[in-house]
Amino acid sequence: MLHREDLHPIWVIARREVRDQFRDWRILTPILFLTAFFPFLMNFFAQQMLDFVRRYGAELIGERLVPFLMLVVGFFPISISLVIALESFVGEKERGSIEPLLSTPLEDWQLYTGKLLSSTVLPLLASFLGMGVYILGLALNRVTLPPFEVVLQVFCLTIFHALVMVSGAVVASSQATSVRAANLLASFIVIPMALLIQGETAIMFWGRQNGILWWAVLGLFVLAILLVRVGLAHFQREELLGRELDALDISWIWRTFLHHLRGEARHLSTWYRIEIPRTLARMRWSLLIAAILGAVGIGLGMHYATLFPLQLDLGQSEVNQSLAQLTTLWPLGSPYPATAILWQNLRALLLGAVLGVFSFGVLGVLPMLATMGALGFLTQALSANGFAVGVFIFGAILPHGLFEIPALWLATAATLEIGLGMITPQRGKTFSAALLESLAQWFKVMIGMVIPLLIIAACIEAWVTPRILFQLLFR
Repeated sequence: MLHREDLHPIWVIARREVRDQFRDWRILTPILFLTAFFPFLMNFFAQQMLDFVRRYGAELIGERLVPFLMLVVGFFPISISLVIALESFVGEKERGSIEPLLSTPLEDWQLYTGKLLSSTVLPLLASFLGMGVYILGLALNRVTLPPFEVVLQVFCLTIFHALVMVSGAVVASSQATSVRAANLLASFIVIPMALLIQGETAIMFWGRQNGILWWAVLGLFVLAILLVRVGLAHFQREELLGRELDALDISWIWRTFLHHLRGEARHLSTWYRIEIPRTLARMRWSLLIAAILGAVGIGLGMHYATLFPLQLDLGQSEVNQSLAQLTTLWPLGSPYPATAILWQNLRALLLGAVLGVFSFGVLGVLPMLATMGALGFLTQALSANGFAVGVFIFGAILPHGLFEIPALWLATAATLEIGLGMITPQRGKTFSAALLESLAQWFKVMIGMVIPLLIIAACIEAWVTPRILFQLLFR
């Protein structure tokens, strides 16, 4: 449990860093100038766009452009002042001023949290200043402001944009060996956030942002917590002082990966008998979370089927005729349908794994949620239209689903383990070593269990499921 005396050193470090930032005119001058100039530019642009669209009766486009420009105004100073966070550790290391700070009797988490807080203050202040100037300019030009909820959403998005970017930059600064390397790593922060803002912009112009943007705020909040957790888990002052150059050691990467992939087994039989059960036992909490997410996906799919009812105009005879053609589309023994199904499933799981690596496992659950959500939606939609749900489940889903759903469950849990490996403190292991171990575990589950299950599921879905469904419909 944290006490007041545990938090006091954090405030001391944060005050020291913020005071130094406000004393450095080389930091303040460009931030203040660009922050004050950019909102006026956006105000001029908004006024010109509103005048242009009014000529053609498209005032709605102009109205939805106003909150988008506010979001851009808030994002711009954060990206400019990101250099403060990028230099928080590695910059002081290059200047030789980090040793006195690291020699203090502070805990690693206190030192890291103090640096994180101090790196967040100036970007947020600059962002709020820019948005305040922008709103003031809109009021002076008598431009109609967006609804209060939209303005509140933009401010919340800006806050969490800053938290995500700054926490990611501090992680890069604590793990990099030079300011140049930290600046290069910043591209993995700025570019994804720019793409995210494009998605938020599409939601704003779509006009149904009231609920969806709050989900974006929640997602950014979770991502910010995970990034802070990653920094706290892998920050070690000994490692910071000891790292001089990050060399790309391919042989070490390969040896480490193979060591974790093979484990203690020397034969394939012992690998299946010992390593696979041991890996699954280590993944027990991820397996539980993945199972819960699968149930949540089904529930959400059924819920949205009631919100957006699907009216099927086809009669029962037309549906039966379409289903009967399934047995003639894929002749028994042809490998092409099974290969296509297998590749489709593998591609979705690989995409989920890639997204999981860059989001600490969060986005890796999308294949599970999408698949189970579609299953729940179709089940509810067919039931609402009077079709036999039992025939759909037992004839069209279960034959191959008995193998495909467990494979999806295992792959989702393995992707969650990648994120857990990155946010869990592991003394004696660097961030790279922890990531390699998590990736080796993912490959172990995929090679040992998921791919064999998907091969069986693809063969059944291509050659067996259509015939079972045909027999249930026309017996």
